[in-house]
Amino acid sequence: MEAGNHTSVTEFILLGLTEDPTLCVIFFVVFLGIYVVTLVGNISIIILIRSCSQLQTPMYLFLSHLAFVDTLFSTSITPMMIIGFLKRRLALPVAGCEAQLCSVITFGTAECFLLAAMAYDRYVAICLPLLYSTRMSPRVCVLLVGASYVGGCVNAWTFTSCLLTLSFCGPNHINDFFCDFSPLLKLSCSDVSTTEIIPSISSGSIIVVTVSVIALSYICILNTILKMHSTEGRHKAFSTCTSHLTAVTLYYGTITFIYVMPKSSYSIDQNKVLSVFYTVLIPMLNPLIYSLRNRDVKEALRKVILRIYS
Repeated sequence: MEAGNHTSVTEFILLGLTEDPTLCVIFFVVFLGIYVVTLVGNISIIILIRSCSQLQTPMYLFLSHLAFVDTLFSTSITPMMIIGFLKRRLALPVAGCEAQLCSVITFGTAECFLLAAMAYDRYVAICLPLLYSTRMSPRVCVLLVGASYVGGCVNAWTFTSCLLTLSFCGPNHINDFFCDFSPLLKLSCSDVSTTEIIPSISSGSIIVVTVSVIALSYICILNTILKMHSTEGRHKAFSTCTSHLTAVTLYYGTITFIYVMPKSSYSIDQNKVLSVFYTVLIPMLNPLIYSLRNRDVKEALRKVILRIYS
């Protein structure tokens, strides 16, 4: 077979999380509930931020886009997973599998950049409060948000363009619940030695840059907080960062285990569980983290509820 995008495989079979009929029924109900909560939570956050004047700040602009990205991130995976529980084995055309991978990489990468932008916003707010309006002007915020989406698209293009150069001669069974890059490489009958290097460099660079921005921001924030004489000031500064730190820890902690730890250190089933956590559960948890631990969001939500029932 010629090298290039020539393939005898027309579709891929996703084996999903389990083939046990009883577990499939249970998982269908559980993940359908998770997806509904994800949609309601993230869409509610977006509407709340857009409709409340006290939330028209850079921090909540980034949060609204994080909720938007989480909604699309979850939607690119969870509905297919839910359908897979009913069909046991879900068949996807090759183009559909490539489109799903492109969506997952786009929104997963955009989330990395948005979390870094939110860390920078907290750094400016706490360490350089007098310069906040200049450093975080509407133009700067739009540029940061735009760069997050562009970065996601560029990284996704890197993955999909490499994938399009591969040939698939069979087998076509993917032992996962979505079309991830590594399982697809294993099914290719092409030489993947070069193909797997370019996406690794692209993703690795993004993780290093975003983690560095987050780490440096919080080192400066911690240094500034420790110099504060007021206990109330320290508590307020910490409270504005805890939600973001929780979201960062959950997201980066999970993808580090999946993409950085040696593959031999965990099984395929463990990899599936970790993948479920960062692709399905985290998009549901983020709006809960930001609403339950954020005084401004809770106050805005209270006012909206009072307005509705008054």
